Amino acid sequence: MKNNKFLILRRLVQLSVLFLFMSSSYLGLKILMGNYSSAFILETFHLADPYAVLQILSTGFIPAAELLIGAGVIVIFYAILGGRLFCSWVCPLNMVTDAASYLRKRLKIKPIIKKTESKKLKKVRYYVLFLGLFLSMIFGQTAFEIINPISMFYRTLIFGIGFSINIVLIVFLADLLVLPHLWCGHICPVGGFYSIIGKFSILKVQHTSENCTLCMKCKQVCPEVQVMGIIGKETGKIKSSECTDCARCIDVCDDNALHFKIIDPFTKK
Repeated sequence: MKNNKFLILRRLVQLSVLFLFMSSSYLGLKILMGNYSSAFILETFHLADPYAVLQILSTGFIPAAELLIGAGVIVIFYAILGGRLFCSWVCPLNMVTDAASYLRKRLKIKPIIKKTESKKLKKVRYYVLFLGLFLSMIFGQTAFEIINPISMFYRTLIFGIGFSINIVLIVFLADLLVLPHLWCGHICPVGGFYSIIGKFSILKVQHTSENCTLCMKCKQVCPEVQVMGIIGKETGKIKSSECTDCARCIDVCDDNALHFKIIDPFTKK
């Protein structure tokens, strides 16, 4: 329990958001209606996925004002707290990829792509991000939303087994067999978008090098290990906005060398 407190908290948040969405369909509760692309809170206020709205704008269509405002609210929220907080604390697909990671370790499956080779793929998500906008502009429809695994996962839960489950299975199998964190850590354009807007967020993981014994447990569990370059070298914040703030590194650190901290985003340390 001690080494999983943030993991448990993340699961509670993810499942709570998912329950609220599903309860509108199954129980008639009108607390959070819609889906992860466009939501309606208490029948009074819209929230919208900013990347989905950008795709709509790329088609040449101007969304309703409430969607633009809702997307703006989400951008401001994650820009302040930490863009990729969405990836590890809200996105339901995170549970799918984490399940693949757990199963791979239990079955001792060796991924097809080695970790040393995976660094070359880290920027792919940004290319996919702009490709989604470009294709939306060319074809006049939201290109990524057609195959968005986040939406597909939710559709499977609401409408039952269908085509959408195939997309989710592909993500699961890719993470299980091809490369750890292949989708979330290398390809997902939504994660790429939140990484961009979270560059100057105020919530960061802080490292205290004086406490660190170089056990490297943090690097073993980190889904974005490239952000952990500071470990054992200096005291300071994890600077990269590609950090998902999942806090697994904090959970497994027995040295009390890692913790969350509200910081001035414009300072170097």
